[in-house]
Amino acid sequence: MVAEHYNAADALLLPNLVAARFNRIAVIDDAGRYTYGELNARANRFANMLRTRGVVSGERVLLCLNDGIDFPVCFLGAMRAGVIPVPLNTLLTAQDYAYIVTDSGARLAVISTAVASGWDAALGVNPHLDVMWSGDTDAESSLHRAMAGSSDHQITAPTHRDAVAFWLYTSGTTGKPKGVMHRHGSLEFTAQSYARHILEIHQDDVVFSAAKLFFAYGLGNALTFPCSVGATAVLTAARPTPTLIKELFERHQPTVFCGVPTLYAMLLASGELAAPGRLRVCISAGEALPEAILERWRIAMGLDILDGIGTTEMLHIFISNRAGEVAPGTSGHGVPGYEARVVGDDGTTLAANDVGDLEVRGISSAVGYWHLPDASAQTFRDGWVRTGDKYLRRPSGELVYCGRRDDLLKVGGIYVAPHEVENALLRHPVVVEAAVVGARDADGLIKPKAFVVVDAEPSTPLAAELIAFVRSELADYKRPRWVEFVAELPKTATGKIQRFKLR
Repeated sequence: MVAEHYNAADALLLPNLVAARFNRIAVIDDAGRYTYGELNARANRFANMLRTRGVVSGERVLLCLNDGIDFPVCFLGAMRAGVIPVPLNTLLTAQDYAYIVTDSGARLAVISTAVASGWDAALGVNPHLDVMWSGDTDAESSLHRAMAGSSDHQITAPTHRDAVAFWLYTSGTTGKPKGVMHRHGSLEFTAQSYARHILEIHQDDVVFSAAKLFFAYGLGNALTFPCSVGATAVLTAARPTPTLIKELFERHQPTVFCGVPTLYAMLLASGELAAPGRLRVCISAGEALPEAILERWRIAMGLDILDGIGTTEMLHIFISNRAGEVAPGTSGHGVPGYEARVVGDDGTTLAANDVGDLEVRGISSAVGYWHLPDASAQTFRDGWVRTGDKYLRRPSGELVYCGRRDDLLKVGGIYVAPHEVENALLRHPVVVEAAVVGARDADGLIKPKAFVVVDAEPSTPLAAELIAFVRSELADYKRPRWVEFVAELPKTATGKIQRFKLR
C-alpha cells in the first residue's frame, strides 16, 4: 500500500536519484541516451513551465507524442505539477482528435511534428488551446524553447494516492473514445504486482516494448516498470517492423521484449529474427496468444512467451502465465494483487469449463470514465470491472480466452469461439495469420468464415485443404464454411485484429 499523500512522478523518479542510479541510463531513443538525473531535471522543467503558463492542478494536458524522451518528460512532469497528462494514440483521425480536444477540456497540447497533419482540423475546435510542438527546436512554439527558460528545481504538487493522475482514452471501437481516469497510486501498484512477480524486473534490465507508450500496455512496459527499479527503456518513434526490431535487438541487446501476437507472427514469418542475445523474457498481450505461435517461437528462439490479459480500465496485465509455468492456449492465473472471476448472465460465478464473462478487481482499477456516468456504472460494479471478454476456467485453475462478448458465433444453436477456430488454422504450416467471423449462408444462417494470410499460392484446393484441416482438429460444426485469402488483416495500432471490418 502506498502512502496517503503521494505523487506518482516522485515515486518513479526519486528512488533513481541516489548516487548508485543517478547516472544510469533511463532512456535510449532515436536521438540519444538520457540518465535518470537528466530525465528528472527535464521533468522538473516541464512541470515548472506549466506553472508559469498558468496550467493548474487538475487541468488536462494532451500528449500526442511519438516514443522518445519527450514522452516520459511530459508525462512525469505533468503529474509532478498535479496536472493530468492525457496520452493520445498518434494514429487517430482528425475527427477523433477534435472530439477529444472538446471532450477533455484540455488547456494545452504537446504534439510531435511528425503527426501534425492529423491535427490541422482538430485544433480549430478550440482556439484557446495552447499548443507546443515536439521535434522542431527552432519553432517559436516548440516544446524545447518553452522549457529552456524553466527552472529544474523540483516542486511537487501535494497530491493524494487516490487523486486522478492521468487519463487514457479507449480505442473507440464500440463508439466514441472514452477517457479512462487513473489514480496516482495505480502505476506503482502495477509495478509491484506484474513487473516484480511476473517479469522479475531488476535494474540491469533493458526493456523494449513494441507497444507504444500511449497505450496502457506500453506505458507500463517502457515507463513504469523500468523506472520502478532503475532499468533502461529503449524507445523508437518508428513503426516496429521485423527489420527494425532485429536492428534494435542487435544494437541494444534488450533483456525484456514486450509484443503482441500479431507481431510475434510477423517476426516468425519474416525470416529476420535476431539472435536472442541477452533476452531473458518475452511477454504478449492485446489478444490471446495462439498455441501455434508460441510453439514456433520456442523452436526459433528457445524462449517462452508469457501471455496475459490486461485492459485500459485496469491499466496493465492482471492475468498472466509465469516463467516455467506456461500453459499454452491459456492466459494463465491471476497476477498477485488481483482477483478474477467468470460469471454468468445473472452475475453468479460459474463452474469450471463454463464460458462466461470475465470480471476483475484490484487497486489499479480506474476511477471511471470522464463525463460518462452510465457507461461507468455498466463497467465498474461493486468494485469489479467487467472486461467484455468471454472466458472459462479450467479445473486446474488456468483461465482460457473464448473471445470478445460480441465476437462469439452461435452455429446450430451452439456457441463457437472464433479464437478456437483461428488457433486450429494457425496450426497448418502455410497459415501465417487468421481471423474468423460469422457470415450468412444461403439459408440466412450464421456460419464461420475464415480470412487467412498464407505463405503459399492461394487456390481453391488450398481453401478446401484448410477447411478439412480444421475439421480434423475440431468438432465438425466449428469448421469454416468459407476461406478467403487476403494479403493482410485489418488491425488496430496495437495489433488487435479488427473483426468488425471483416464482418
